[in-house]
Order: sequence, then structure tokens, then C-alpha cells
Amino acid sequence: MMMEASFDTEESFDDPSCLAPQPPGSVSPAKRQIKEVKETKITINCVTFPLPGEGPEQQLLKPNEWSYCDYFWTDKKDPQGTTSVAGFEVLLQKQLKGKQMQKEMAEFIHERIKIEEEYAKNLSKLSLSPLAAQEEGTLGEAWTQLKKSLHDEAEVHLKFSNKLHSEVEKPLLTFRGDNFKKDLKKYDHHIADLRKQLASRYAGVEKARKALADRQKDLEVKTQQLEIKLSNKTEEDIKKARRKSTQAGDDLMRCVDLYNQTQSKWFEEMVTTSMELEKLEVERIEWIQQHLRQYTTLRHETDMFNQSTVEPVDQLLQNVDPGKDRELWVKENKTGEVRPVDMDI
Repeated sequence: MMMEASFDTEESFDDPSCLAPQPPGSVSPAKRQIKEVKETKITINCVTFPLPGEGPEQQLLKPNEWSYCDYFWTDKKDPQGTTSVAGFEVLLQKQLKGKQMQKEMAEFIHERIKIEEEYAKNLSKLSLSPLAAQEEGTLGEAWTQLKKSLHDEAEVHLKFSNKLHSEVEKPLLTFRGDNFKKDLKKYDHHIADLRKQLASRYAGVEKARKALADRQKDLEVKTQQLEIKLSNKTEEDIKKARRKSTQAGDDLMRCVDLYNQTQSKWFEEMVTTSMELEKLEVERIEWIQQHLRQYTTLRHETDMFNQSTVEPVDQLLQNVDPGKDRELWVKENKTGEVRPVDMDI
């Protein structure tokens, strides 16, 4: 992790007193100014942030919304703490995780469908069972209707499984197909490229900062040499050193300007792209919500249809009459109604 305190380059090398001859052993105004500049910013992984409590308090871009564009600017240590994960990468991982959760929900619904299909198959098979087929009378009619209701219920569950496939499982599977990951990669590459450009600009700033420090040090040495008259050429050397120091200062300002422009571009694209990812996540959640609600609707319909299959059974069970059943059975199976009498002598 690279951490650097920033300072105002103009104040550091543009003051004429920075270049004036100084008594031997004294600290030059240039160095003194650099030491006295209060650190108000910090650069972490090539991104510049204000130090806590310094400068005006930043306001959230979208207050009270917990928006992606407000909370993913810094890098995050991975669980092992060895490498940093960019905030934007965290947002991308959320999208990929959402895609995986959607796939797993579809798998869950598929398993539910298989259970319904197996249940319907077993109900249909049981409805054809010959068990108690010889029951007679009103109870026999109720029993026959009960077995038929199993067949009707099997049809209900089969239709339920078919609707689950077409109205829940399939939409979950097909929502955002293979192109979705390709689109995420485009976002990733775009932001990563901007971050690389920012790192390159930052390296340029650091190089220019070092070059300026070297030029200022050279100027200070030559100024001291003039004071103690070590060389007749020192005055000319000072003029050269002054020009080089000024040029180094101009180079640093140019590099800082380019860095700030690149960081601004990265900032704008981060806001725009993170908002797009936020919108995608809202769409995903609402899509899944819609189709899980469809699941509950189908489930309620299934209960209603199942209830309708047993209503005829209920009605026939209410009409079961032991007396009538006995009458019907006796009429069909009687062997004689003349009763025995006493024998005569």
C-alpha cells in the first residue's frame, strides 16, 4: 500500500526566497516550507483522500439511500490480508454472487418440480388400486369417489409442476443469460484501465517530486559553495541550478494536474458505473420477488384445486346411510324371508 502526504507544489518552489543564498548550515526556506506544510491529504494505492478531520466534511452523493456510489471508494483487504481488493471489484463480486443465487434458486424449484411429478405419479397409480373395490352401497360410492379424487389430485399436482417450470424455474434460469458476465467484464476492464492510468500518473508525480527535491538540493549546495567561495563558476552554476529547479517545479505541477484530471475521470466513471450496478441489483431482486410470488400464487391455486377434488367425496360421505346400505345389500343377497316355525306332532 503506497501512502504519501500531498503538498502544494506552488508554495514549495515558487517563492523567490527559496532560491536566495543562505548562510552555511542554515535550513533553506524551501526545506522549511515543506516541513511546515500541514498534511491534509493521504494517497492510498494511488488514490488521494482527505485526512480525517481535515477540510470541509464530505456530503454523501445520495444521502439516506446506502447507495453503491457512496461506500466503495477505498480498497479492501482480502480475508488473508495479503492483497487489496478494489471497492469496484467488491461490487462486481456482488453481481456474480447474485447470479449464482438466482441459479441455485432455479435448482431448488427444479427439485420441487421433481417432487410434485413423483407425487402426482404415485397418486395416479394409487387411484387405480383394486383395494376395497368390492365395497357396496353408499359407502362404496364414497370410496370409489375418494379413489377418483386421487386421480384428480394427481392432475392438479402435475399441472402445478408444469406451471412451476414455465412460470418460475425457466424465468429464473433465463434471466440475464451468458452475455451478463461479458457485460460485467466490460465494466471491470473499463474501471481497471482507468485505475492503471491513475497509477501511472501517480508514478509520474512521484518521479517529478523526487526530481524537484534533487534540483532544490543541488541549488542549495551550490548556494553554500558561493557563500564560502569554493568556485568561481558557482554563480553561473547557481543560475543553471535555479533554471533546472524551476523547470522541475513546472514539471511537477504538470504531472499533478494530469494526475488530478485522471483521478477525476476515474471518479466520474466510478459513480456512473456503480449506479448502473446498483440498478442491476434492484432489477434482479424485483425479478426474483415477482417470480417467487408467482410460486406462492400457484401454491394457493393448487390448494384450492385440491380442495375441489375432495368436495364430492365429502358430499358422498355425508350421504352414507348404514340403513340404506343394509337395505340394498339385503335385497341383493337375501336367501329367503320366510322364518322357521315350530314343528307339529
